[in-house]
Formats: sequence, C-alpha cells, structure tokens
Amino acid sequence: MKSIKIIAAFIFLGSIAINAQEAKVKSETTVNNHSDSMSYYQKRGVEDAQYELAFTAETKEKGKSFWKEQKEYEKALKQKDRKAYRAYMAAKKETYMEHYDHCDGHCHHDPMFYTYAGYYYYGYESPYYQRSYSPSTTTTRITVGAPSLRLGL
Repeated sequence: MKSIKIIAAFIFLGSIAINAQEAKVKSETTVNNHSDSMSYYQKRGVEDAQYELAFTAETKEKGKSFWKEQKEYEKALKQKDRKAYRAYMAAKKETYMEHYDHCDGHCHHDPMFYTYAGYYYYGYESPYYQRSYSPSTTTTRITVGAPSLRLGL
C-alpha cells in the first residue's frame, strides 16, 4: 500500500513538472513570436518611409490616393495591434528624421509630401522648407518722446 502511494506521488509530481516545462516553452515561443512581429513592423516602417521619401506622383490624384492608402494602413494597424503600430511609427519617424538631417534644396519632393511628412517629423511642417538659422544679433527699437503738458484757462 505504501509503495502504491509513493508511485502515485511520483506520477503526480512528474506530471506537474512536465506541464510546467511545457508552459514555459510555450511562453518563450510567444515572446519570440512577439519580438519577431515587432522587428517585422520596424523593418516595414523603415521600408515604407524610404519609399515615401522617394515617391513622386505622376498626377495629383495618384498622390492623394497614395497618401490616403498610407493613412488607412496606419489606422488599421493601430486598431489591430497598438504595439506593432508604435514600433512601425517609431521606425518611420526615425527614418524621416535621418532624411531631414541631410535633405536640403537638392531633394525634390512633391507638394503632398510636405503635407504628410510634418506628421512624422516636425521639421517638414513648412512646405519647401529652408532651414532658417536665428541671427546672432537682435535688433530692438526704443522711442523716447517728450511729455506733453497742457494748461487750460
């Protein structure tokens, strides 16, 4: 009788240990799949941003439809998976920021680009931007007037 209880205890403890190991493997697999998903959306964000930076529309309508599709994709991604959306947008914003650092008048973007690029990086907010550097001196105007005095009788 004692040996049956010992065998039952070993079987019970063994099954608990096996289930715990399987749960650990499943959770590690889930974490790996999630990180793969994040890296996918980060890569996708960089690729989309690079395509947008090089995009020139043949017609105004095609340009509008392209940017509308991009916004719809981002909106759908945000509703589907917020973490993936944040990873996608962070990669996209970083790519826009890197481009802004070396982009001057030699880059010829279409007018619709500046409308939408301001959303990703604040430097693009003004169309056909030229970096304006603040002057090292400031000018002030001071006027001094003589007081007026009136006497009435």
